[in-house]
Amino acid sequence: MSRLRPAALGLALITATLTLGAPPATAVSTTGAAPAVTVEEARLDRAVPQEILRRGGFASVAPEFARALAGAESYGEAERAVVRHGERLWRDAVDRAQGRRVRGDLSKDDDRPLYWARLALTRELRGWQPGFALGEERRARLLDRLERSSRGQDSIRFPGDGPRGTCVKRILLTGFDPFTLDRDVRISNPSGATALALDGALIRTADGDLARIETAVFPVRWQDFADGSVERSLRGHLSEVDLFTTVSQGRIGRFDIERFNGAWRGGFPDNENLSRTETVPVADPATQPQWTATTLPYASIVAADTGRFPVRDNTTVTEIPAGATGPVDRPDGPTAGSAARAGGGGNYLSNEIAYRATLLRDRLGLPQLPGGHVHTPVLQFGTGNTDPATGTVTDPEFVANRLAIIAQVRAILAVAAANS
Repeated sequence: MSRLRPAALGLALITATLTLGAPPATAVSTTGAAPAVTVEEARLDRAVPQEILRRGGFASVAPEFARALAGAESYGEAERAVVRHGERLWRDAVDRAQGRRVRGDLSKDDDRPLYWARLALTRELRGWQPGFALGEERRARLLDRLERSSRGQDSIRFPGDGPRGTCVKRILLTGFDPFTLDRDVRISNPSGATALALDGALIRTADGDLARIETAVFPVRWQDFADGSVERSLRGHLSEVDLFTTVSQGRIGRFDIERFNGAWRGGFPDNENLSRTETVPVADPATQPQWTATTLPYASIVAADTGRFPVRDNTTVTEIPAGATGPVDRPDGPTAGSAARAGGGGNYLSNEIAYRATLLRDRLGLPQLPGGHVHTPVLQFGTGNTDPATGTVTDPEFVANRLAIIAQVRAILAVAAANS
């Protein structure tokens, strides 16, 4: 690995071998040949994902989607079916997380049924052979519509309560899918669980105002970020919010407010087992900074009592100083003219989403808009349930840990909104 900071997305627990290769197919031909599934979709056949789908109440979504596709007689009908089922999956997952419609015996706060159900849908769509000509490009568009609609990325809508700053404050939050699934396929991601628990929620801020939260979830895949999924989802909303934060899983036993984000990909494999080591690819690279900074009110957040986990203002980065050839760790942020090798949140996709969101903030001319990245504690299984070979998919301590993290993110948002 290349200077991979273990904080990024829970890497404190990870030992992995980098796997290089070409991206898997994202579309199939209409020749009738058996389509390739992605690395993520192939994991669906394991016992644990099937148990999570069944116990989460989402085992029927793929067969229902397959029937809808079978009835589509044109591309337009197929697109409508894709969007309808994607939106319904997101809505059902949010309703489940917020206790409005809980199916199955997994705790309502569990984010994993959504993740595995989405993959079941994309696998159905990837393998579908319609009676009309489809082609790779149009199938890829359908897959994109399904991804976006089932992640809440195209359903971010704030109430029409006047300009920003009046009546109800507006908060935008993003989370992530589970990851490192070949290490432990049971993995849950508390940032994704938080997104489901808080989508559309009204919270009371620390100064007594109301705040409305809208959320979306992003994949743990390098290519989606290179394709601009973050910018496409957030660009239309940053000008209408009072605060935004990207959230991911970080270090054991603590929250971090990441002060600096770096323009570097460190090469850790994503959920497709693909590796990327390079400068973060963005539009207009000629004006791309090596570093961006949080504008969240980190001092107020750190000083507040938000829950059981300590919250740190993390200023550590890894850089190649100006004129030097090798990387060094800096405890107090980057130095002038340095090249990024890891932000406070590492050099995986947690750092990258923070970098992209804060760079977008600055490029939109909103440098004072409060925004940045929150790293949650690693979500841990209970004592005696840590071995994926023998462990169960859930336990009381695992659920209690996830609920505590969700509640503390909510409290952090209340403090941040009051001090923004």
